[in-house]
Amino acid sequence: MREFHSGNNSVVQTEWEWPISPTQQKHSERVTLLRPIPYELTTLATESPGKAVQGRALSVNISTGGMLLLMDTAPALEQVMKVYVPTPVAEAETPTLAEVRWMRKLPFASSKHGDSYFVGLKFLF
Repeated sequence: MREFHSGNNSVVQTEWEWPISPTQQKHSERVTLLRPIPYELTTLATESPGKAVQGRALSVNISTGGMLLLMDTAPALEQVMKVYVPTPVAEAETPTLAEVRWMRKLPFASSKHGDSYFVGLKFLF
């Protein structure tokens, strides 16, 4: 169990519950997009400079403002990453910078391959 604080409210999270807080933020229409998405994470300044970690994630949905990914690694909040967004043209991808806005560990038992995370990205352009 973990406890989250949002303003004057606190929410206790169990393995299967994620906090939901009221928001005035409006989300543009999302479209389902189940595709493997290549990405690059740059290392932090405290680590080896100039080294990028490359990987693949599974996109879940996309909108004009961002994208939801399923990842096997937990990026830092506010981490900027390069994602290669698929385009309607076959075999083409557009590199786009995005910021990690939120992350939730999937509440399933860890597998031999590790944990999985939902990661909400906001496009920077």
